[in-house]
Amino acid sequence: MRTTIRLDDGLYRGVKAQAALEGRTVGEVIEDALRLRRQRSQADASFEPIPVYGGRGLMPGVGLGHTAALQALMDADALAKTKH
Repeated sequence: MRTTIRLDDGLYRGVKAQAALEGRTVGEVIEDALRLRRQRSQADASFEPIPVYGGRGLMPGVGLGHTAALQALMDADALAKTKH
């Protein structure tokens, strides 16, 4: 199918240079880019959503800006679960 699209001048020059280096047409390079983008979108859609549970925010002592303290809390929780 033939169609007309508008591209940024710099983007077109880059695609044209890439096509020349690879011995391909600009259309082939654009088709491949669109196929890859479409495959990526389909792959992203196949992920299960992460369940979200109700709550009242962070546990006491948890600060998302302090990763070392957060890691220590998670380690302590994991240790406590293995002792039971």
